Amino acid sequence: MKRKVLIFSLAYYPKHVGGAEVAIKEKTDRMPDIEFHMVTNRFDSTLPTVEQIGNVLVHRIGIARPSPSMAELRRWPLHLNKLLFQFLAAWKALRLHRKHRYDCIWAMMAHSCGVPAALFKLFHPRVSYVLELQEGDPPEYIERRMLPLWPLFKSAFTSADAVSAISTFLGRWAKRRGFPGKPVLVPNAVNVAHFSQEYPARAIDEIKDRLGKKMGDVFIITTSRLVHKNALDDVIRALPLLSENVHFIILGTGPLEKELKLLVTSHGLQKRVQFLGQIEHDELPKYLKACDIFTRPSRSEGMGNSFVEAMAAGLPVIATQEGGIADFLFDQTRDPDKPVTGWAVDKDSPEQIAEAVKDITAHPEKVRAVVATAKAMVVEKYDWDLVAKDMHEKVFVPLFGRG
Repeated sequence: MKRKVLIFSLAYYPKHVGGAEVAIKEKTDRMPDIEFHMVTNRFDSTLPTVEQIGNVLVHRIGIARPSPSMAELRRWPLHLNKLLFQFLAAWKALRLHRKHRYDCIWAMMAHSCGVPAALFKLFHPRVSYVLELQEGDPPEYIERRMLPLWPLFKSAFTSADAVSAISTFLGRWAKRRGFPGKPVLVPNAVNVAHFSQEYPARAIDEIKDRLGKKMGDVFIITTSRLVHKNALDDVIRALPLLSENVHFIILGTGPLEKELKLLVTSHGLQKRVQFLGQIEHDELPKYLKACDIFTRPSRSEGMGNSFVEAMAAGLPVIATQEGGIADFLFDQTRDPDKPVTGWAVDKDSPEQIAEAVKDITAHPEKVRAVVATAKAMVVEKYDWDLVAKDMHEKVFVPLFGRG
């Protein structure tokens, strides 16, 4: 008989999908010996309350409206879902457990999902509990947000039987918050074949023409949510320190879009910065390959799949070493004992970003060597088959064996 695992996740397919949701699907699809269920927010009233998606039976709860936009999710009344989920999800899980008798619960992120898991564990202490840390926001920020529910938030760590973290940085956070065991490092992965695939030259040229890229231009690209932690303002502030042929291509949306556009205007950079909004996943590799440098000088980062995707696509990467980025971005000067995989800069340093761009454009042979090293690392360490195997064998199997 298959073991049964109940997942807590704030969102899931087919809409409003982020890195954590992708990670769930990629892992669960590769663990056919386990029967997965999920409690998640519905948001969209056109979606069924119960639906099988891949290897997950999805149970949707909460306030819903017909086909809401991302902006509507942050407004009344849908913005209440994140708060309500912490209690409604626990109630739903307890009811589902009466019918399905789960062997394990799995909370996707401590923020919001840890509380319902802790409540469930309070009523069913013999059911194993896995906490997976995927957070991208700084732990200090998350802890401030969770102060009103602090005892339950603390219990999300202390009552866990296993912690899976996508970076050593988040694993250390689990220990600081009282997790008694040893966190298991299971990073996120990328679709290496998708991002490393080669395209006909005409397909890449079409993207270059769409972007207005001319001979001699250097295009920096980012794939980012437009939020403070991703520090795109620092890249914009770096542009005046670089020659006129250097441009910045921004893929993504977010609450800071208006503010960033005003910053572009105030620096007179309208001809050098393009906001392209959300680009389909299938098209992302083409845009990366049409550009020359990837950057996201994050002020905080749980891991950052976008960096690994850019490495798989063969782009040199400029980033800070904040949070989980330090697990895979190694700099020639800062990490002399490790193979070089990118260019590291301090956070809040447009000047260092500009210097890194200059170094990349001035040393093509060095760039080729770094790009090759980074791509080999991605193939070796950040493949979904390997990641799912680690999650299965290092996290779930020991818990099931104990039961």
